[in-house]
Amino acid sequence: MSTRLLKSTATVGANTVLSRVLGLVRDVVIAWAFGASRDTDAFFVAFRLPNLLRRLFAEGAFSQAFVPILGEYKSQRGHEEVRELAAHVAGSLGAVLLVVTAVGVLAAPVLVMVFAPGFIDNEEKFTLTVQMLRITFPYLLFISLTAFAAGLLNTYGRFGVPAFTPVLLNLSLIGAALWLAPQMEEPVTALAWGVLIAGMVQLAFQLPFLKRLGLLVAPRIRRAHEGVRRIVRLMIPAAFGASVAQINLLIDTLIASFLVTGSVSWLYYSDRMMEFPLGVFAIAMATVILPSLSQQHAEEAGGLFSDTLDWAMRWVVLVAVPSALGLVLLADPILTTLFQYGEFSPRDVHMASLSLVAYAIGLIGFMFIKVLAPGYFARQDMRTPVRIGIVALVVNLILNLALVVPLKHAGLALATSLAAFVNAALLYRGLRRDGVHRPRPGWTGFFAKVVFANLAMAAFLLALRGAPQVWIEADLGMRATRLTLMVLSAAVVYVLCLFTAGIRPQQLRSPAGGSPR
Repeated sequence: MSTRLLKSTATVGANTVLSRVLGLVRDVVIAWAFGASRDTDAFFVAFRLPNLLRRLFAEGAFSQAFVPILGEYKSQRGHEEVRELAAHVAGSLGAVLLVVTAVGVLAAPVLVMVFAPGFIDNEEKFTLTVQMLRITFPYLLFISLTAFAAGLLNTYGRFGVPAFTPVLLNLSLIGAALWLAPQMEEPVTALAWGVLIAGMVQLAFQLPFLKRLGLLVAPRIRRAHEGVRRIVRLMIPAAFGASVAQINLLIDTLIASFLVTGSVSWLYYSDRMMEFPLGVFAIAMATVILPSLSQQHAEEAGGLFSDTLDWAMRWVVLVAVPSALGLVLLADPILTTLFQYGEFSPRDVHMASLSLVAYAIGLIGFMFIKVLAPGYFARQDMRTPVRIGIVALVVNLILNLALVVPLKHAGLALATSLAAFVNAALLYRGLRRDGVHRPRPGWTGFFAKVVFANLAMAAFLLALRGAPQVWIEADLGMRATRLTLMVLSAAVVYVLCLFTAGIRPQQLRSPAGGSPR
């Protein structure tokens, strides 16, 4: 079981690396072509709104409600019952999404007024945002059905295909920016069309793999279907609990719309940098452990359930701390190397680096949320994360108001990060209180060794990173070469220090034993 989890995480992580690298290329292309401007502010708002709802109807609340029920059907019932469940879920989900999509397209002006009220006084920006939102909103329908297909594939151990699917979104947006935009009267609208095309392609890509599993079924609707009713009951509270981070980001966007032009784009680019390690590791880990935890809960294997959570948390500490530290110390070099070309100015780099540092501070909290929340979802407890999410949301709102005046857009990012720590801490406290997670021995020594390795890595990076001006004056080749060598060398220093401190790979291979001390 443990080896399979690690291999599955590696598979998802490897495909996610490819997706995130192409995502960086996508953002570099968009920054080069459009900079941080009125056009990009409008596009990022138009893209963020369906993305928020995607968290509700797709890989967020829906997947967290669907996968545990699907896992139970797979473990305790026959294949025909699984097919019947899939057919009725597809029908019900598709019907709801059609209605939501139609409402979103028709109500686009109202949605922009609500979520980007700072655009109202700028008629051109407001009109452009509405135009692009009407194009991007149907993406919600296709990507949510894609997430439904991914839930089926993941439950049957086919993790690679869903993990590869986001690559298609990045390729679509890159193509739209480079080849479609020059053909458009309003070039930035090509990005909105790229989003819509990507949704259709992503869904179509997964269908042949479902057919191989015998799970490509015609959608049906029957409200009385027992499995659908259970999923809906779980999904309603999960819709909020799974989306707190996205709601916080949406609040950031709302407030940033009142700040100077470029603020929405600076937050977007810095958030994308923070999302890279989050997606490559934490989301991959959460994707893999949720089906396993669901099965362990169904089989009443409480000890293995706790050990699996403990194992995932140790990996988070190993990966999250150096990732956060690296982003804080290398914010300027990373953003300069990736984005400071064409329309993206040195000022944009500096402003985005401020919010990147603020987001990076919260990366550890974000990662812990990803692996702790499945400890509730696998047990079909959606209400506790909702209550915790409400607390985190209130904390974020208060901190936004307190920090936006002195720190501007960076204050919004810092508020989101601090709220993530509150969310993670409360999730962990609940798991301990309920006896769901019982820490294995050796945590104190393990954490001390990780701190030692990170201090050594930080000293190494501080000695080599240089002043921001050095990076601005260098050409692309020099920037890329120097940054790559620094990151790889820092990773080697970190791993060698862990090894010197006594942490070995075999100690982290199994949830049930070999805990490092």
